[in-house]
Amino acid sequence: MGFFDRLAGKKPSNPTPKPDAPAPAPEPAGAPSGGLVPQLAAARERLDAKDLPGALALYEQILVAAGDRPDVLVTISGDLGTCGYIEPIIELIAPRYDAERHGPATGINLVQAYLATRNPNAAQHLLDILFSLGRPELEERLWGFSNAIAEQIEAQRQGKIAAGGGGSAAPVTVELVSISKPIWAYGVDHLPGLLPAKDGRVRRLAFGQLATPGLADLEERMKRPEDDLGRFVRGFPLWLAETFVFSPLYAPIAAIGAVKQQNYALFPTEWTSDNIRQLVETSSGGIDYAFTGAVREISGDTELVLRVWEIKKFRERKTFTVRWSPATADRELANLHEQIRLFMEWSPYPAGAALHYTPATRPTEWIQTLGASLSLFLADKQVIPAGHIPPAATWLDRMAENAVTTESASIAWLTAADRARRLGLIASAPAVQLAGGPLVEATQQTLG
Repeated sequence: MGFFDRLAGKKPSNPTPKPDAPAPAPEPAGAPSGGLVPQLAAARERLDAKDLPGALALYEQILVAAGDRPDVLVTISGDLGTCGYIEPIIELIAPRYDAERHGPATGINLVQAYLATRNPNAAQHLLDILFSLGRPELEERLWGFSNAIAEQIEAQRQGKIAAGGGGSAAPVTVELVSISKPIWAYGVDHLPGLLPAKDGRVRRLAFGQLATPGLADLEERMKRPEDDLGRFVRGFPLWLAETFVFSPLYAPIAAIGAVKQQNYALFPTEWTSDNIRQLVETSSGGIDYAFTGAVREISGDTELVLRVWEIKKFRERKTFTVRWSPATADRELANLHEQIRLFMEWSPYPAGAALHYTPATRPTEWIQTLGASLSLFLADKQVIPAGHIPPAATWLDRMAENAVTTESASIAWLTAADRARRLGLIASAPAVQLAGGPLVEATQQTLG
């Protein structure tokens, strides 16, 4: 279970064991005929066919025989959540769940079920139990749930949502938008020498939009025009994805959340392992590594936690943590970028194979440029309304100042200004100083 029951819009076709679940134990006496694995698979098929009563009948049989097994509880709760059946998780799993015996994975699924059904008190009680397990690797995730619970309690106190379900805050369908090229390249990606060719021997990477734990008025902020924080959490994965476009070893995508034709999505907690699994299963060609993370304000500083997941073994391989003030942001982000490249053994293409990639010397401004370019691109494609883009004065000058720094920054300015003009956000593109080069000239000629 996780946010992808509302995020991805697609459901995985086959059940998969959850990463925190132990290896299957021998079948207990009295297990349903045919063994547990086929029975769980059959129940999942019923869920995919929208036959909830049939699936529940099978689950009841399984739970009678093996209801104390951690892998059974986490699989049932995960499959129900993935398919959008939230209340049965609480009805079937909560009475059987013991955190010490069954581990945290099922507990996390239950916390999310309680949040989805607007029951923050039950979620808080269970969260306290999960904290008491003393699992350091879970602390960031649990603090994210703590913030989400606090926001729900406050929303209920103010009457914004009803307790126990209903209310004015109905769940929305959030889709993931996959960006597989540098966002500034769309529309001119056919130009010879701009983007490198990829062969079939690459490793596939996915960079997820950053979560924003503890952010107040999350749903209201999603409805307003984007701000610097929104551009950052979306621009950051675009920044990393474009970096790996320009390495012959990798084929990357950036995954961005959007409520189609309404607004962007903001995620209150980090993506769970189930969320990542569903991203993998709905991505063409599969994924070898996934990057997820969260950004939060702490005592006037900004802290970013980034996790690297190896999909084949479904384990967390590496965690990067960086903290900065406004004065140190560019230095710390540039250092983080270098650490990621070193960890992933990034190497560039030979000279002449494509546009020469140069790491941004001012990452904060480049991330903002990428975030603004994304909004213009998605508004042009009618994925989000143009009204979600703030007045041009809040982002246009920053993009223009950055345009001279590199060829890619110049192309980003040209494609963004062209979309802004076509969307009616500016009357005409102001003249700015650009970096030289044949690709910049070819982009100008292509866009007119």
